[in-house]
Amino acid sequence: MASEQMAESRAGSQDDSGALPPPRPLDAIDQDILRMLQADGRSSIRSVAERVHVSRANAYARINRLVEDGVIRGFGARVNHERAGQGTSAYITLKIVQNSWRTVREELRQLPGASHIALVGGDFDVLLLVHVSDNRALRELVLTRLQAIPQVLSTRTLLVFEEEDLEPQS
Repeated sequence: MASEQMAESRAGSQDDSGALPPPRPLDAIDQDILRMLQADGRSSIRSVAERVHVSRANAYARINRLVEDGVIRGFGARVNHERAGQGTSAYITLKIVQNSWRTVREELRQLPGASHIALVGGDFDVLLLVHVSDNRALRELVLTRLQAIPQVLSTRTLLVFEEEDLEPQS
């Protein structure tokens, strides 16, 4: 399987300064490979090669290049959070102290249930998506954990009633 063969993948080949190489243009075959792996990260190299009409060696080399270039950040599972015991989801907006993004981001990464963090422009600075077990856990996360971060000036919680991950178009 592609994910097993790439298990030792890095988050991109970085030089000594930690920078990724400049992006290379992706051709139609690369785009097809990305769509396939987004739909099923467990696709075998053989099936990828057959579907995009290249040799297995070519498919393997292309996937490796996409990983090394940082285009593919990893392989994972799409989770049904409710079935996994995380029945409460919320988007939380944060206003933070100016120039504290890196510090706040590190704090947010440590929060239980945090699944997406974005620095945004507009009426607030950060958008955080969390999945937790219930409203009590959400209350604890917001009132105790988030508001204890010194650089967080204010929060607003938007409870998610229903959600759907968009699947890549085939």
